[in-house]
Formats: sequence, structure tokens, C-alpha cells
Amino acid sequence: MDKGYCDLHIEAYINILEKYKVWKEAVDISWKDYLSEIIKNPLTGNWAKEVAEKLLKDGESVNGT
Repeated sequence: MDKGYCDLHIEAYINILEKYKVWKEAVDISWKDYLSEIIKNPLTGNWAKEVAEKLLKDGESVNGT
């Protein structure tokens, strides 16, 4: 999963994937809704917001497809 991301964006991407597993178990949230929540959350860092926005824009699933 490079897709032109720098190391900080790759780290944010990995964190987004790992945290999604936790969120999904806790609140049964869809991948798209989860990404939207990341973007809306004022406590989310810029790197994670940028990655979430790109994933939503590109229509990528949780499996990266």
C-alpha cells in the first residue's frame, strides 16, 4: 500500500485500518461511515484526515480494493 503516500500517511493508513476493527466490533459501523467520522472528528490528525478523505474519494474498501 504505497499509492504515493509518504511514511507519515502510511502510518496513518495503518492506524486507520487497525482502529476500524475496534470500532466495527464496538458500534458495527460501515467502512464509509467510519472514514466520515474520522474526517469530522476535530481531534483527528491531519495525516489521518487526508488519508480518510482520499480513501472515501477513491471509493476504496477496507481491503484496499
